[in-house]
Formats: sequence, structure tokens, C-alpha cells
Amino acid sequence: MKIVIPGGSGQVGTILARHFQANAHEVIVLSRKPVSAPWQVVVWDGETMGSWVTEVAEADVVINLARRNVNCRYTPENRRQIMESRIYSTRIIGEAIAQAKRSPRVWLQASTATIYAHTYDTPNDERTGIIGGMEPNAPDTWRFSIDVATSWEKAFDAIDAPRTRKVCTRSAMTMSPDRGGVFDVLLGLVRRRLGGRVGDGRQFVSWIHDQDFIRAVEWLIESEISGPVNLTAPEPLPNAELMRILREASGIRFGLPATRWMVELGTWALRTESELVLKSRKVVPGRLLEAGFEFRFPSWPEAARDLCRRWRESV
Repeated sequence: MKIVIPGGSGQVGTILARHFQANAHEVIVLSRKPVSAPWQVVVWDGETMGSWVTEVAEADVVINLARRNVNCRYTPENRRQIMESRIYSTRIIGEAIAQAKRSPRVWLQASTATIYAHTYDTPNDERTGIIGGMEPNAPDTWRFSIDVATSWEKAFDAIDAPRTRKVCTRSAMTMSPDRGGVFDVLLGLVRRRLGGRVGDGRQFVSWIHDQDFIRAVEWLIESEISGPVNLTAPEPLPNAELMRILREASGIRFGLPATRWMVELGTWALRTESELVLKSRKVVPGRLLEAGFEFRFPSWPEAARDLCRRWRESV
């Protein structure tokens, strides 16, 4: 297949591009900056038509990951960039697909599991899950994240692409041993004896092992499913439990906990937002499980041991 990945120069895009190229597919990454990679990289601005349109017009699969990173303070300018980067890139890809003589057969559009409500009890799946934003006493930053997610999906849903199957992937944190990724950051905290619970530790963490993420994407490409799909492992768990298991897997016995005020102060100093670690994301992959998809790493203990092993082997 010819697979085009807009915004594919980040961690998740690299995971997919590396896998697809290793399996003899033609991979084209669309990036705002020219970067050196084992696959072809085509420059685009994520907003206007250009020579990159030819790649989309000739693609079998488009996997759109383009968006500005949310790991920042939600200043007015950053909020504008976060919102516009998602909506503009989605719209322009839709225009390119609409103009193609031979449309891609499937378009996987990134979204986020953050779209669901902050909850500790009932898990959120695609059919019965509660979209967030109306939780009592929710901080403004949490409401902004929901607004971004829902606006992003509305832009995708509004695109008419009758010859292309459209899938909206509500992804949880993808855990891989790659440097700079979420798992690498968490393991770094653990190795520095800072990997205790965050806040009260009750907030649920939804996650997915990188191998299951790749397999789920491949499965969605070959399936007939359309619409929203949660890309997350079936067993989310509280932050305190997740960090305890990660300490065990890495052989570290102690982790200093971070109280809420410490989190607020630390995220302010690091120019990011506390929502990324304090909001409870209890999300499950209802549609994948209903359709028979089998996870290799459904639970965190097995996943953490595998990721720690691969991390050590890569050092």
C-alpha cells in the first residue's frame, strides 16, 4: 500500500512509519519542516494546497496525525494554534481527497480519548461514553481540551468523502520505549525516585502498548468499521497503581509522590498544564472488543515489563 501520514514526524507517526516501511509499504510523511528519515518526507504547511496533494491523491491510506502539541501552557496564542492546527489540517486533507481522481480507500483521523468526561466509575466507550465539558467545577483548561476535541471531530465529520471510509481514532497515550515519548518520561521519573502517585492517585489513566496500537491501526485499515473508535487498552487503571507497577517492572522500590500543589507548581515551571496528569481518563475500546480484536497487552503489568525490557535493550 501507499500510506500517507500527515503530521507523521512525531513519536506516534514515527512508530507507524517505521512499522509500515519495514513491511514493504510505501510511506510518505507530510511535515511542516524538512527532516531526515528512512522514508520520504514531503513538506506542507497543514493549511493550503501544494505539491503534497499529489501524494494524497495517489494514496491507498491516509493517517492524519497533524496537530500542535498540547504539552504547553494554554495561553491565548497557544490555544489558537492548538485549535487551528487541528481544524485547518483536517479540512485541507478533506479537500485534497475530494479532488482526487482515485480517492484513498480509508482515512484514519486522529482524535483523543480526552474527549470523554472526567470519571472514576463507569468506563467510557464509544456508544455510551459521556463527552466531557459539563463536569461540575471543571477547570477552564479542561473545558478547552474538550472544545478542541469536539471541534476537531466536527471538522472531520463535516467532510463529504463518499469513496473513502472515514475512521476517527480516539487514542489514549501510546506507550513505547522510544526516547522522548510518554513511557520514556514516566520511566525517567521512576528512575530518579520521583515516580510516586500524582495528586491523590485516584485518576484513571488510559493507555495502549505501541504494538497493540500498530496492530489496531492495521486492523482498522483492513476492516469495514467507520466512525469513532477508541484506541486504548481494555484495562485503564488509577495513576497510583500504574506508577506502582512501573516501579516494580523497573526494579525501583520507592517513588516520591507529588501532591496537587506540587503538580500545579511543577507544570507551571515546565510551561505545561496539570490537566495532562490530573484528569481521570477511564476509557475502554468497546468497538474493537465487540469486533473481535485481540490485544497482546491488555493489562499494564505485562505491558510495563515488556516496555522496560525493550527500553533497557535500546540504551
